[in-house]
Amino acid sequence: MSAFWNARARGLSPYVPGEQPRGERLIKLNTNESPYPPSPKVIEAVAKAAGGDLRLYPDPGCAGFREAAAARHGVRPGQVFAGNGSDEVLGFAFGAFFASAGEAGAAPAPALFPDITYSFYPTYAKLWDIPFREVPLAADFSVAAADYSPPWGGAAIPNPNAPTGMAMPLPDALSIAARLEGEGRVLVLDEAYVEFGELDGSAESAARGIDSHPNLLVVRTLSKSAALAGLRVGYALGSEQLIEGLCRVRDSLNSYTLDRLALAGAEAALCDQAYYDRINGKVVATRNRAAGALRGLGFEVLPSAANFLFAKPPGMGGGELCLALRRKGILARHFNRERVAGFVRVSVGTDGEMDAFLGACEEIIGEGGRRG
Repeated sequence: MSAFWNARARGLSPYVPGEQPRGERLIKLNTNESPYPPSPKVIEAVAKAAGGDLRLYPDPGCAGFREAAAARHGVRPGQVFAGNGSDEVLGFAFGAFFASAGEAGAAPAPALFPDITYSFYPTYAKLWDIPFREVPLAADFSVAAADYSPPWGGAAIPNPNAPTGMAMPLPDALSIAARLEGEGRVLVLDEAYVEFGELDGSAESAARGIDSHPNLLVVRTLSKSAALAGLRVGYALGSEQLIEGLCRVRDSLNSYTLDRLALAGAEAALCDQAYYDRINGKVVATRNRAAGALRGLGFEVLPSAANFLFAKPPGMGGGELCLALRRKGILARHFNRERVAGFVRVSVGTDGEMDAFLGACEEIIGEGGRRG
């Protein structure tokens, strides 16, 4: 704490990202990055953009990228917002659409999001002074649409959810949007992982619902399915009115959120869906194989529509397993929260990386049994 901080800074509990090791040779399965490189067309586009024009500001309207995203999703460019990663887009959405406690009038109804979910949501709410209520997941860790009901000041829900990886049926998500629309509230649907579920039918995007639900904002990222975590590009799909609201918040902070290299690479990625369907299909196949192997070792594994698995080891806690894996040179992620402290989240790597992970788990579980 510093005497120079204001009350807002003193009250924040910042989001803590997954470990990014430096200098160690580790199998990194802790931050849901793609195990495969981005499209060669992305590398070519970034290299081409790295020229003399870097002396000029980038296009603040991100026109080329928005046109590519619109074509990809069958919407209009005016229904697309681009930002520096989906984290920034989500932060702008909280600031634009959920009422803060300091607004004039009666105390606002709380924004809703799941109790086990992306841990940036409560951070955003506290940053913007937004009252919020965490809605418990069902006993099977699914998001139950019926549990989202007034009083509410809007809702933010990842689909598939994180860290569980479980997807909510599209009709359920749209039913929440419809009920919120009747009260003039917004549903922010965070689809960071949906493309993995679309490949095997375990999840479905709500992008097609933005015309029929003007209060629905669908947030996407290129960090996962486009293998561009290092480029930091996210975007949102929604009505022109919602997009304008995001622009008003963005332009009150920083009009140039995406640089020339990021825009060039992201546009190229959106135009090479065949490549990404191929590598993400490999991720899905590896995910399903690893899930079956873990169940064979006695793990409880939640059904995943994402590029990671959420699994509970037999005979030990999730934190204990993470530490044991770290000693064997493998990084996984543990969330020390009630209900899920026994689980670990494991990003899907290459087949070789997952074989090493599964072998390590077998050794660790066996060692635990011998100690017992």
